[in-house]
Amino acid sequence: MEFFTQDKIYDFMGKRHIFISISLILIFLSLFSIFTKGFNWGIDFKGGIEIQVKFSKPVDIADVRKYVSKEFKGANITTFGSDDEILIRLNVTQVSSDVQKSLGAEIKKLLEPLGNVDIRRVDIVGAKVGNELKEKGLKAFFFAIAGILIYVAFRFEWRFAIASVLALFHDTIISLGAVSAFNIEFNLDVLAAILTLMGYSLNDTIVVFDRIREQIISSRENDLAKIINEAISKTLSRTVLTSLTTFFVVFTLFLFGGEIIKPFSFTLLVGIIVGTYSSIFIASPLLIWLGFKVDDFRKKLAEKERIKKEKERLRQMYEGGVV
Repeated sequence: MEFFTQDKIYDFMGKRHIFISISLILIFLSLFSIFTKGFNWGIDFKGGIEIQVKFSKPVDIADVRKYVSKEFKGANITTFGSDDEILIRLNVTQVSSDVQKSLGAEIKKLLEPLGNVDIRRVDIVGAKVGNELKEKGLKAFFFAIAGILIYVAFRFEWRFAIASVLALFHDTIISLGAVSAFNIEFNLDVLAAILTLMGYSLNDTIVVFDRIREQIISSRENDLAKIINEAISKTLSRTVLTSLTTFFVVFTLFLFGGEIIKPFSFTLLVGIIVGTYSSIFIASPLLIWLGFKVDDFRKKLAEKERIKKEKERLRQMYEGGVV
């Protein structure tokens, strides 16, 4: 199945200045939101308490909020998969150390007017643990970036590596900006989504880069912009089909997965859109601005091939007893 014929070449690079301008605006708005509004940190990072309760029958979440707010103001209350299971989140500052010890019993007592209720779990995350999770999350992000740089530089060429990493920063900043702007709770699920979209975006970029490299080898064209246009045009159907398939799956999760999974699915939705866009309109134009030379790349490939053949010739001579 193909949405776009491979015979038609689209002039993506001719419009690269427009798309780069759009991206710069989105990055500016994202950074503005991140530094002025900040993130709605979840309990995983700022510390707090999670209580999961299960009722014997479905309950109205508004009633749960009404009864819990009598004792705990500002509690975050959402359904947990079904209408009879509720997740209650409290800040550490909302609960004294004495109450923490008997918190399950306290919540059960508050909710008894709504029917039989069972306390499934009470998890307490201290502020110190939250700070450690932030540090480990940042380390995971930068280790991933370092690994990507090494991998792409080894497989392609250092300009490809720089372009792919800059595209990943582009995707990550815009996705984090959306999380901040829409006040999505930043928890471990969002961090997992950010790392997931890094892999997704990189995979998309590698497919495009692989096609560009093949096009450089097979074509006699020396104009990099034309080579990129041909390469992207030939992979466009694959890119669109893959992105749409993934998008519809994540969109279904966003609509029907419940409140607990919304931060994860929302971040992935934004990341899929931005990641697909960046592999075409950001990563590829960056090769041009980084001064990638088609002739030099072909010479390097030819030299590698010559060395490979020479090693093979020497190996055959050695095995034949000539050396």
